Amino acid sequence: MTKPVVAIVGRPNVGKSTIFNRIVGERISIVEDVSGVTRDRIYAEAEWLGKEFSLIDTGGITMEDEPLNQQIRNQAQIAIDEADVIIMLTSIREGVTDADEVVAPMLYRSGKPVVLAVNKADNPESRAYSYEFYSLGLGDPYPISGSHGLGLGDLLDAVIANFPADLEVDYDEDTIRFSVIGRPNVGKSSIVNAIVGEDRVIVSDIEGTTREAVDTRFVTDDGREFAIIDTAGIRKKGKVYENTEKYSVLRALRAIERSNVVLCVINAEEGIREQDKKVFGYAHEAGKGIIIVVNKWDTIEKETNTLRDFELEVREEFRYLSYAPIVFVSATTKKRLDKLPDIIEQVHNNQNIRIQSSILNDVVMDAVATNPTPTDKGKRLKIFYTTQVSVSPPTFIIFVNDPELLHFSYKRFLENRFRSTFNFEGTPIHIIARRRT
Repeated sequence: MTKPVVAIVGRPNVGKSTIFNRIVGERISIVEDVSGVTRDRIYAEAEWLGKEFSLIDTGGITMEDEPLNQQIRNQAQIAIDEADVIIMLTSIREGVTDADEVVAPMLYRSGKPVVLAVNKADNPESRAYSYEFYSLGLGDPYPISGSHGLGLGDLLDAVIANFPADLEVDYDEDTIRFSVIGRPNVGKSSIVNAIVGEDRVIVSDIEGTTREAVDTRFVTDDGREFAIIDTAGIRKKGKVYENTEKYSVLRALRAIERSNVVLCVINAEEGIREQDKKVFGYAHEAGKGIIIVVNKWDTIEKETNTLRDFELEVREEFRYLSYAPIVFVSATTKKRLDKLPDIIEQVHNNQNIRIQSSILNDVVMDAVATNPTPTDKGKRLKIFYTTQVSVSPPTFIIFVNDPELLHFSYKRFLENRFRSTFNFEGTPIHIIARRRT
């Protein structure tokens, strides 16, 4: 099920980061201690009363140069286009400001549900002054205190009450859903157009999960069905969309969530940028199948080891994606693009591999015999039993005497042993330690 998206909009110093952290709790931190995963986060998973959603911090709206500067319009437009529910965050200490009065009508006209939160209402006396914010025309203001956690329950009750009833687009089980993500100008639209070219039968354009999202479904000559998620977002034009980094990140997050496999596109001419690491990291954390696509390879002047050197650079910068195949393509000449459907299908199949417990435990016992389990303060890790509990991504539970003894390095050793034994190319693997009871 596609998760609703909640965006926090507000000017600087109203406490957005505090509210963001309060709502998502510890989930904001990246669990894996792997080099190359960026820590600059504007997105996290959250949950309230059993309802999961994605929370977005769109950044601070400023009023530096003129009352209607581009920053205000851009940030408000992000929330309008991508969120299912918008939290407009204000501060009771400054009252209603010029920036609040500019953004509130834009949010109101969007037709999206907007919940007005008045932060820094730390005591009953200050909460009484929240009536001033009725002037914004966004309904009842919810006085809250991010520093003390007051009023957040009422705020989140109002947020989840506005969630859409149905966000999912129905596809047949045999339809493989994939998305194409990357920075602007890496050639995403050209890749999509080449994939669904004359040798593909385009079945339909299907409305996606947002007002402007469109999925493109096509069938290959041999009858395999694919759906490219949110081709409208890929082809979106305009200064706001092309030049606002956080917009492209938001759109990519929605597409990633709805995909089985993600094509992470790099521009060979420009090389690897920090935003590549950020967005690709989201796909990895979401447990999706991943293929790294290096586009515009035809424009690179080649020497003896050019391809090898570029691949080594990709592996170094994306160490957490060591399992992902790398494909060098040209959307202009269509070189190797005909291979992508086959690779997408193979990665999707690898995501759904199920290993019999007996075979899995034999592999683990052989691994332990090769590299004995670690000890800590005289206590040795004991592995009793291993079983696979889910797919997409393949997830394994290892029952042990003490989960704290399964250190990251030994978990990585076991993962590498699984990968060398079974074909998990293109898919992350989750290994969870549980105490045997």
